[in-house]
Amino acid sequence: MGKRKITSTNTINRDYLKNECGTMYALTLLSGRWKMTILHKLSKKGLRFTELKECIPNISDRMLSLHLKEMERDGLVERNVFAEVPPRVEYTLTSSTRDLVSIWDRLDIWGNNHREIQESNVQYLDGDL
Repeated sequence: MGKRKITSTNTINRDYLKNECGTMYALTLLSGRWKMTILHKLSKKGLRFTELKECIPNISDRMLSLHLKEMERDGLVERNVFAEVPPRVEYTLTSSTRDLVSIWDRLDIWGNNHREIQESNVQYLDGDL
């Protein structure tokens, strides 16, 4: 998000993890509180900034703007400017990022199943069964 010193431990660790393997590289690019939510909303169709903001009401303008800039820099989203008055800007997934949609769908199924297992384990441990 913000600028980090090149010599900071955070930068060194991030760079190490990005170079460790493809999975860590991908997770480093996709990590961030709102990134997956933004990408999920954009997987349906291209959206303008205000439309994204409406879809994700708890995100601040600043955070949405920072994430979009970072994801554009990393090649995850494209910023399309239309020559209209007033100018219209729309964000879409890059073709590389669209390849992840089927993986996200499977991850969503896994996450929901795992959440149910964990919640039933907690209920069992709490004696609610």
